[in-house]
Amino acid sequence: MTEEVTKEVTKEVILPAYPGIALAQICVVSNEEQLAAARQDLMQAKVLGYDTESKPVFTVGQRSDGPHLIQLATETRAYLFPIVNAAQIALCQSVLKDVLESTQIRKVGFGLSDDNQMLRNKLAINITNVLDLSRSLSDSRKKQMGAKRAVEKYFGQVLQKSKRVSTSNWATEHLHERQLKYAADDAQSALLVYLAATAQSTV
Repeated sequence: MTEEVTKEVTKEVILPAYPGIALAQICVVSNEEQLAAARQDLMQAKVLGYDTESKPVFTVGQRSDGPHLIQLATETRAYLFPIVNAAQIALCQSVLKDVLESTQIRKVGFGLSDDNQMLRNKLAINITNVLDLSRSLSDSRKKQMGAKRAVEKYFGQVLQKSKRVSTSNWATEHLHERQLKYAADDAQSALLVYLAATAQSTV
Protein backbone atom coordinates (compact mmCIF):
# COMPACT_ATOMS: atom_id res chain seq x y z
CA MET A 1 0.00 0.00 0.00
CA THR A 2 1.47 3.36 -1.04
CA GLU A 3 1.84 6.26 1.37
CA GLU A 4 -0.83 8.23 -0.53
CA VAL A 5 -3.35 5.39 -0.33
CA THR A 6 -2.53 4.87 3.36
CA LYS A 7 -3.25 8.54 4.07
CA GLU A 8 -6.57 8.32 2.20
CA VAL A 9 -7.65 5.21 4.08
CA THR A 10 -6.66 6.76 7.41
CA LYS A 11 -8.61 9.89 6.58
CA GLU A 12 -11.71 7.84 5.71
CA VAL A 13 -11.48 6.06 9.06
CA ILE A 14 -10.86 9.12 11.20
CA LEU A 15 -13.39 11.52 9.68
CA PRO A 16 -17.03 11.02 10.67
CA ALA A 17 -19.58 10.22 8.01
CA TYR A 18 -21.70 13.02 6.60
CA PRO A 19 -25.10 12.37 8.23
CA GLY A 20 -27.16 13.67 5.33
CA ILE A 21 -30.87 14.20 5.33
CA ALA A 22 -33.31 11.92 7.14
CA LEU A 23 -35.58 9.76 4.99
CA ALA A 24 -38.59 11.40 6.64
CA GLN A 25 -37.49 14.72 5.12
CA ILE A 26 -37.30 13.36 1.58
CA CYS A 27 -40.38 13.73 -0.59
CA VAL A 28 -40.72 11.81 -3.86
CA VAL A 29 -43.23 13.99 -5.70
CA SER A 30 -45.86 11.70 -7.18
CA ASN A 31 -49.24 13.42 -6.76
CA GLU A 32 -50.88 16.85 -6.88
CA GLU A 33 -50.84 17.34 -3.10
CA GLN A 34 -47.09 16.69 -2.88
CA LEU A 35 -46.54 18.88 -5.93
CA ALA A 36 -48.39 21.82 -4.34
CA ALA A 37 -46.36 21.49 -1.13
CA ALA A 38 -43.13 21.30 -3.12
CA ARG A 39 -44.02 24.39 -5.15
CA GLN A 40 -44.83 26.42 -2.05
CA ASP A 41 -41.61 25.45 -0.29
CA LEU A 42 -39.27 25.73 -3.28
CA MET A 43 -40.60 29.01 -4.65
CA GLN A 44 -39.95 30.70 -1.28
CA ALA A 45 -36.28 29.77 -1.31
CA LYS A 46 -33.45 32.12 -2.24
CA VAL A 47 -31.02 29.25 -2.85
CA LEU A 48 -31.63 25.57 -3.58
CA GLY A 49 -29.39 22.55 -3.88
CA TYR A 50 -29.80 21.00 -7.32
CA ASP A 51 -28.80 17.79 -9.07
CA THR A 52 -30.10 15.18 -11.49
CA GLU A 53 -29.72 11.43 -11.92
CA SER A 54 -29.93 9.34 -15.07
CA LYS A 55 -30.05 5.65 -15.77
CA PRO A 56 -26.53 4.72 -16.88
CA VAL A 57 -25.81 3.82 -20.49
CA PHE A 58 -23.44 0.89 -20.98
CA THR A 59 -23.63 0.45 -24.77
CA VAL A 60 -21.21 2.42 -26.96
CA GLY A 61 -23.08 4.94 -29.08
CA GLN A 62 -26.33 4.66 -27.12
CA ARG A 63 -27.79 8.00 -26.06
CA SER A 64 -29.32 8.56 -22.66
CA ASP A 65 -32.94 9.71 -22.46
CA GLY A 66 -32.28 11.18 -19.03
CA PRO A 67 -32.44 12.84 -16.70
CA HIS A 68 -34.77 10.44 -14.94
CA LEU A 69 -34.75 12.18 -11.57
CA ILE A 70 -34.39 15.83 -10.58
CA GLN A 71 -33.45 16.74 -7.01
CA LEU A 72 -34.08 20.10 -5.37
CA ALA A 73 -33.26 20.70 -1.71
CA THR A 74 -33.74 23.33 0.95
CA GLU A 75 -31.84 23.27 4.23
CA THR A 76 -34.45 20.99 5.76
CA ARG A 77 -36.20 19.16 2.92
CA ALA A 78 -35.32 17.37 -0.32
CA TYR A 79 -37.80 17.01 -3.16
CA LEU A 80 -37.21 14.30 -5.73
CA PHE A 81 -39.03 14.56 -9.06
CA PRO A 82 -39.13 11.34 -11.11
CA ILE A 83 -39.49 12.16 -14.84
CA VAL A 84 -39.32 8.74 -16.46
CA ASN A 85 -42.70 8.58 -18.20
CA ALA A 86 -45.16 11.00 -19.80
CA ALA A 87 -47.47 11.08 -16.76
CA GLN A 88 -44.62 12.04 -14.42
CA ILE A 89 -43.40 14.72 -16.80
CA ALA A 90 -46.91 16.15 -17.14
CA LEU A 91 -47.25 16.29 -13.35
CA CYS A 92 -43.90 17.90 -12.57
CA GLN A 93 -42.92 19.97 -15.59
CA SER A 94 -44.67 23.24 -14.69
CA VAL A 95 -43.22 23.37 -11.17
CA LEU A 96 -39.75 22.40 -12.37
CA LYS A 97 -39.91 25.06 -15.06
CA ASP A 98 -41.03 27.76 -12.62
CA VAL A 99 -38.31 26.92 -10.10
CA LEU A 100 -35.41 26.22 -12.44
CA GLU A 101 -36.08 29.17 -14.75
CA SER A 102 -36.62 31.61 -11.87
CA THR A 103 -34.04 34.36 -11.81
CA GLN A 104 -34.86 34.98 -8.13
CA ILE A 105 -33.79 31.51 -6.95
CA ARG A 106 -30.15 30.47 -7.15
CA LYS A 107 -29.57 26.80 -7.93
CA VAL A 108 -26.27 25.32 -6.75
CA GLY A 109 -24.70 21.93 -7.38
CA PHE A 110 -21.63 20.04 -8.55
CA GLY A 111 -20.76 19.15 -12.15
CA LEU A 112 -23.88 20.57 -13.73
CA SER A 113 -22.95 21.15 -17.38
CA ASP A 114 -24.29 17.82 -18.65
CA ASP A 115 -27.31 18.01 -16.33
CA ASN A 116 -28.38 21.36 -17.74
CA GLN A 117 -28.02 20.30 -21.38
CA MET A 118 -30.04 17.13 -20.81
CA LEU A 119 -32.68 19.15 -18.99
CA ARG A 120 -33.08 21.43 -22.01
CA ASN A 121 -33.32 18.47 -24.36
CA LYS A 122 -35.90 16.55 -22.33
CA LEU A 123 -38.10 19.21 -20.71
CA ALA A 124 -37.35 22.36 -22.73
CA ILE A 125 -36.27 24.06 -19.50
CA ASN A 126 -33.54 26.69 -19.68
CA ILE A 127 -32.20 26.87 -16.15
CA THR A 128 -31.12 30.31 -14.94
CA ASN A 129 -29.19 31.66 -11.96
CA VAL A 130 -27.29 28.39 -11.58
CA LEU A 131 -23.87 28.02 -9.94
CA ASP A 132 -21.61 25.03 -10.55
CA LEU A 133 -19.68 24.66 -7.29
CA SER A 134 -17.14 22.30 -8.84
CA ARG A 135 -15.88 25.32 -10.77
CA SER A 136 -16.48 28.18 -8.35
CA LEU A 137 -14.79 26.40 -5.43
CA SER A 138 -11.90 24.99 -7.45
CA ASP A 139 -8.36 26.19 -6.89
CA SER A 140 -7.39 25.34 -10.46
CA ARG A 141 -9.07 24.83 -13.81
CA LYS A 142 -7.47 21.41 -14.22
CA LYS A 143 -8.72 19.92 -10.94
CA GLN A 144 -12.28 20.83 -10.11
CA MET A 145 -13.69 20.29 -6.63
CA GLY A 146 -16.24 17.51 -6.29
CA ALA A 147 -18.96 17.15 -3.67
CA LYS A 148 -16.98 14.62 -1.63
CA ARG A 149 -13.91 16.84 -1.30
CA ALA A 150 -16.06 19.91 -0.57
CA VAL A 151 -17.91 18.17 2.28
CA GLU A 152 -14.58 17.10 3.70
CA LYS A 153 -13.17 20.63 3.43
CA TYR A 154 -16.09 22.54 4.91
CA PHE A 155 -17.50 20.02 7.39
CA GLY A 156 -14.67 17.59 8.12
CA GLN A 157 -16.94 14.72 7.15
CA VAL A 158 -17.00 11.98 4.53
CA LEU A 159 -19.80 12.06 1.97
CA GLN A 160 -20.57 8.47 1.03
CA LYS A 161 -20.54 8.12 -2.77
CA SER A 162 -21.35 4.50 -3.56
CA LYS A 163 -20.58 3.63 -7.17
CA ARG A 164 -23.13 0.81 -6.99
CA VAL A 165 -25.85 3.32 -6.14
CA SER A 166 -24.65 6.04 -8.53
CA THR A 167 -24.75 3.59 -11.45
CA SER A 168 -28.03 1.95 -10.42
CA ASN A 169 -31.26 2.15 -12.39
CA TRP A 170 -32.64 5.65 -11.83
CA ALA A 171 -35.49 4.97 -14.25
CA THR A 172 -37.03 2.26 -12.08
CA GLU A 173 -40.63 2.66 -10.95
CA HIS A 174 -39.76 2.47 -7.25
CA LEU A 175 -36.46 3.90 -6.00
CA HIS A 176 -35.01 2.08 -2.99
CA GLU A 177 -33.95 3.83 0.20
CA ARG A 178 -30.27 3.97 -0.71
CA GLN A 179 -31.12 5.70 -3.96
CA LEU A 180 -33.35 8.19 -2.16
CA LYS A 181 -30.63 9.03 0.36
CA TYR A 182 -27.94 9.28 -2.31
CA ALA A 183 -30.00 11.58 -4.50
CA ALA A 184 -31.23 13.78 -1.65
CA ASP A 185 -27.79 14.07 -0.05
CA ASP A 186 -26.23 15.11 -3.37
CA ALA A 187 -28.60 18.06 -3.65
CA GLN A 188 -28.69 19.10 -0.01
CA SER A 189 -24.94 18.77 0.59
CA ALA A 190 -24.38 21.15 -2.34
CA LEU A 191 -26.65 23.73 -0.70
CA LEU A 192 -24.98 23.36 2.71
CA VAL A 193 -21.51 23.60 1.16
CA TYR A 194 -22.57 26.75 -0.68
CA LEU A 195 -23.89 28.34 2.52
CA ALA A 196 -20.70 27.43 4.40
CA ALA A 197 -18.49 28.74 1.60
CA THR A 198 -20.52 31.93 1.40
CA ALA A 199 -20.13 32.48 5.14
CA GLN A 200 -16.37 32.14 4.68
CA SER A 201 -16.45 34.29 1.52
CA THR A 202 -14.88 31.52 -0.56
CA VAL A 203 -17.56 31.33 -3.23
